[in-house]
Amino acid sequence: MSTASPGNEADRHAFVSRPHRTLIALTIPVLFSMLAEPVAGIVDTFFVARLGAAELAALGAATTLLSSFFWVFNFLGIGTQTEVAHALGRADDEAARNAASLALALAFAIGAGLALLLWPNLGALSAFMADDDAVRGSMESYLAVRLLSAPAVLVTLAAFGALRGVQDMRTPLWVATAANLVNAGLDPLLIFGAGPLPALGVAGAAWASVVGQWIGAIWAVAAVRGNLGLAARVPWGQAPALLVVGRDLVLRTGLLTVFLLLATRTSTRLGADAGAAHQVVRQVWLLTAFVLDAYAASAQSLVGYFLGAERVALARRVAGVACTWGLVTGVALSALMLAGEGLTAALLVPASAQPLFSTSWRLLAAAQPLNALSFVTDGIHWGTRDYRFLRNAMLTATGVGLALLWGAESLASVWLVTGVWICVRAGFGMLRIWPGIGAAPLRGRRVVQGAKGKP
Repeated sequence: MSTASPGNEADRHAFVSRPHRTLIALTIPVLFSMLAEPVAGIVDTFFVARLGAAELAALGAATTLLSSFFWVFNFLGIGTQTEVAHALGRADDEAARNAASLALALAFAIGAGLALLLWPNLGALSAFMADDDAVRGSMESYLAVRLLSAPAVLVTLAAFGALRGVQDMRTPLWVATAANLVNAGLDPLLIFGAGPLPALGVAGAAWASVVGQWIGAIWAVAAVRGNLGLAARVPWGQAPALLVVGRDLVLRTGLLTVFLLLATRTSTRLGADAGAAHQVVRQVWLLTAFVLDAYAASAQSLVGYFLGAERVALARRVAGVACTWGLVTGVALSALMLAGEGLTAALLVPASAQPLFSTSWRLLAAAQPLNALSFVTDGIHWGTRDYRFLRNAMLTATGVGLALLWGAESLASVWLVTGVWICVRAGFGMLRIWPGIGAAPLRGRRVVQGAKGKP
């Protein structure tokens, strides 16, 4: 980081002269690193589908349950990325290093504690998610193994936040790609067996994920140490401040995961075929979400950087460019999904579940442009530290969604309700920027002049 004036450095940032090119250059590696996880999920789905509908439904319910717990702690990545980006904007190396070190230590401790808490309750968790005995048994087998990777998942989340906060988007790409290639390579060997390796079934998919995730976590921590450095001592005194910052993010993410969890639960309880079809649609929704979240991550880092340097107008410009690209991408994803419906059904959906698949798939395709705006505006508001607003917006969207989900009696109705939930989120996200409802951080009232009179 430069020792020059933070404002002057911001005025010379590549985004100022080449906004679209800079955003895309940051987004592409984020996109591919984010795609690695859902692609690995689709690979797991491909292999586990060969075991049968019950095993596939169990995989979907188990991974949704785990994601629900892990996502609650995504403030470790989001909050760290924003704090490091703001520190970069004001050229404060020590603050960036302390934020990263604290987040990594908290991530490991929380991950270990989460695993110890959940292991004794696997039976109850599986019973909550599914009524079918075969589905519940496969869920328990999968979860008992996957919890071994809980600390690795959260440590990687925090490390990626720190790296993206300094606008290093490439290292997370290499880490995520390598970890998920290991997962994909081990899947067929451990699920079906090979040579001396026994066939472990759905538990084999869990072991493949555990190995890949620990490899990724170790690499990611080493990358943070090389890029930012680590504090000689973890600044535990700053933990209360981080947890206060994370409070609204935890509530917001908790509300999001409650909706997704109950949508999956509703689908699984409609039967094994509905659960299997929902797993495929959900995995593709996650895939598209990660595509769109790449713009959010880039916008978050840029917005945080420019606000750290007190360049509000440049932060607003980032918001406009990111939303434009997100919307265009959302429309493109809709077209691709509609064109690929038949191929997706043939590759991923068991024959008995295919009649339930088509309508839900088309509903998800239609929602993609709004999906894009909901994700991109989330990233913008993360960068402004507008966590309370995001919490309240998610509270409203999830309240509406759960009220409608209560009466859902088919898989198509579950995805129609999901579309409404997405629409409410996108609406609040856009209105906070344009025109700037409430105490909007990007309303642009505060402008600091740079060396050349630039805001």
